[in-house]
Amino acid sequence: QCVLMMPLLEGLDGINKMSKSLGNYVGITDTPQEMFGKLMSASDDLMWRYLELLSFRSLAQIANFKEEVANGRNPRDIKVLLGQEIVARFHSQKAAEDALAEFEARFQKGVLPDDMPEITVASAGGHIGIAQLLKQANLVASTSEALRMIDQGGVKLDGEKVSDKALQLKAGAVVVAQVGKRKFGRITVGT
Repeated sequence: QCVLMMPLLEGLDGINKMSKSLGNYVGITDTPQEMFGKLMSASDDLMWRYLELLSFRSLAQIANFKEEVANGRNPRDIKVLLGQEIVARFHSQKAAEDALAEFEARFQKGVLPDDMPEITVASAGGHIGIAQLLKQANLVASTSEALRMIDQGGVKLDGEKVSDKALQLKAGAVVVAQVGKRKFGRITVGT
């Protein structure tokens, strides 16, 4: 009896298996922009594993890419090729090109996404703390995650990095909040 062993596909964290419940997955139903962004967030080491397991490129071509990177080519270039290949497979070549253009505009030139959700959050006593604001806006799962993201430098308001975990926003304030690289919201603080 022959048993075929399939290799384990690690998730975006590079540690655990890819899993929706762990939040470290790239879904085939993700939008082209989400799919491309998630693949671009993979580490350079993990990118090689994804190329070997997910790409239709030959092992010889992948070995050639590795040699080019060893000789100074930016691994980001290879990651772009992988991201475009995967997006084109599940969406279209045009969607892959559009996803790359949006990714470059957003992360290299600082352009905000067009489809940013408009969110109104409630304030208590005319103000709201930054952690509660991010949680109510569904940009984080909990206030502790918000505080952790602030510590890691991953929270911006109107393009400025937030470092004060005790920051309070007054009722009537309107801010563009960003958590990490992919979560945005235009937030109005209600009364």
